[in-house]
Amino acid sequence: MGLVELLLLSVGLAMDAFSAAVCRGLGMNRNDRAGALLTALFFGGFQAGMPLAGYFIGSRFSGYIESADHWAAFGLLVLIGGKMIYESFTDGTEAEYRPDIRELLMLSVATSIDALAVGVIFAAARVNIAVSVSIIGAVTFVLSLAGVLTGQRFGSRYEKKAETAGGIILILIGIKLLLEGLGVL
Repeated sequence: MGLVELLLLSVGLAMDAFSAAVCRGLGMNRNDRAGALLTALFFGGFQAGMPLAGYFIGSRFSGYIESADHWAAFGLLVLIGGKMIYESFTDGTEAEYRPDIRELLMLSVATSIDALAVGVIFAAARVNIAVSVSIIGAVTFVLSLAGVLTGQRFGSRYEKKAETAGGIILILIGIKLLLEGLGVL
């Protein structure tokens, strides 16, 4: 696999993380750079770690992974999106948004499950796994950071409506992943 293909693959894998990062940014204070970095680190780290895990698991278990990954991603994204929508309708008296590590963990797993299958493909194609996961992680980190910063900019203007929209977007991403996994799309 050449560098151009790897970069394109990295961008493709990072798109779900980018969308989720925008949604995370919608609920953040505009000046929360630490929260933005933490979110980008989680997404970039998981997007790099999942292909690495898939590489070591190899094709031996690929059938099991591929048969359930879309359901897991769907469930996690609907749960988190629903929580965001619920919170947008409750009285938000919190002075400042604080990143919820459990939520970041679930989002990171949900948006990177497809990268696990990519790792299985990497094992079969005998690619340089260190270079591959480094590029995937770096691209996802940069795109996720840009997503959070974009969300922060719009979230401070539209507050509750933006949080509701973010929750709906996460649910729609979950539905899209489920339909793709079921072969409907």
